[in-house]
Amino acid sequence: MKKGKSSMTQPQATDTGLLPDPTLDSKAFKKQLMDRLRARGGTESVDTKQLFQRMVKETLEAFLELEMEEHPGYPKHDPEGRGSGNSRNGATAKTVRGDFGEIEIETPRDRNASFDPKIVGKRQTSVGNFSEAVISLYARGLTTREIEAHVKEIYGVEISPQFVSRVTEELQQQIVEWQNRPLERIYPIVFVDGLRVAVRTDKGVLKKCVYTVLGVGLSGKQEVLGLWIEETEGARFWLKVFNDLKARGLQDILILCGDGLTGLRNAVESVFPQTDVQLCVVHHIRNVTKFVAWKDRRPLCAAMRPIYTAPTVEAAALALDRFEQAWGSRYPMSVNGWRQHWNELTTFFDYPVELRKMIYTTNAIESLHSQMRKNIANRKVFPTDESVLKILFLNIRNFTHRWTKRQGWDIVMNQLLTIFGDRLRSDLVDSL
Repeated sequence: MKKGKSSMTQPQATDTGLLPDPTLDSKAFKKQLMDRLRARGGTESVDTKQLFQRMVKETLEAFLELEMEEHPGYPKHDPEGRGSGNSRNGATAKTVRGDFGEIEIETPRDRNASFDPKIVGKRQTSVGNFSEAVISLYARGLTTREIEAHVKEIYGVEISPQFVSRVTEELQQQIVEWQNRPLERIYPIVFVDGLRVAVRTDKGVLKKCVYTVLGVGLSGKQEVLGLWIEETEGARFWLKVFNDLKARGLQDILILCGDGLTGLRNAVESVFPQTDVQLCVVHHIRNVTKFVAWKDRRPLCAAMRPIYTAPTVEAAALALDRFEQAWGSRYPMSVNGWRQHWNELTTFFDYPVELRKMIYTTNAIESLHSQMRKNIANRKVFPTDESVLKILFLNIRNFTHRWTKRQGWDIVMNQLLTIFGDRLRSDLVDSL
């Protein structure tokens, strides 16, 4: 459909006499429409799409006209407007898109250009759920070209790459507000992990890491506290992350769980000195088996299992000795990996069994990243850091609204109160 020209040429579809009186109740409205359709030869005589578009057009224009009346305070052609300092100045035609397809509407103007309509804004080019549909497709990892093709196939509307960009750019303000929103004073458990993405830069395509910080609040509900994207990590980067969180109101973390991220422990100790750090055991096992022959991986992993499933840290140390005796000569680096990070890998042994299961691995955040990876699989390379944050923000918004209190949280919260009562009680009372 070409801009500026209406395609509604069939008299029976464009005749306003076919449209029922909108003030009628539902039953009378339907009866009147049926009577008028019969009088014109039945349903086959009417293009329903054109009829619907006509109804949408007239409804939007009626709202715009009413808004214009309310703006200067007098109706069209009313003498009261003479000499008022502002008067009507015709109308501007513009094309808007929606689930109904594409229509052209007339937007009233005033001489002072102060009229700012709400039903269809000055620069708004879509109504209804059309923009939401574009955003939903974007969140699922479709490229701009794929979105264009999908919209044309489903809605019969051609959109430009610039339109997709404008729709997604509206998210930028939401992202800024989300990244800077106030946080709770304390999160008992916080998980940290990274997601690798390829981004086009002035230096070419670079592999960058998006770091996600996931907190479990006093209520037991999980919440993504923020996203940070960086080429390289280190103590300085993590210091910035934790200081950002602190500036937003976070004052204490009881237990931090993460991969062996460079500089993480030093940074968290600088900002939250009372926090216990637990390295993810699952990530560690992946790391120590990276250079193990394929045929040896299964028996090697089986030999490591008694270390992290031991009832106490003393029993875990004995299991590590047995593991070294069996595999130390063949894979000394696998043994050294455990010994080098022993304190951070065994922090979870200081806690009851129910809490251990929650903190010995970063599965909570891995599950979120797994969903994200599925949705960005089509995006081999992102054009900018901002485009990465947009799509991941949308994924987080889509997934996390379904999150509820973690299973078994009541038991864990009682255990945390016993261990960290002096740091928790006042906040827990405030949250109830």
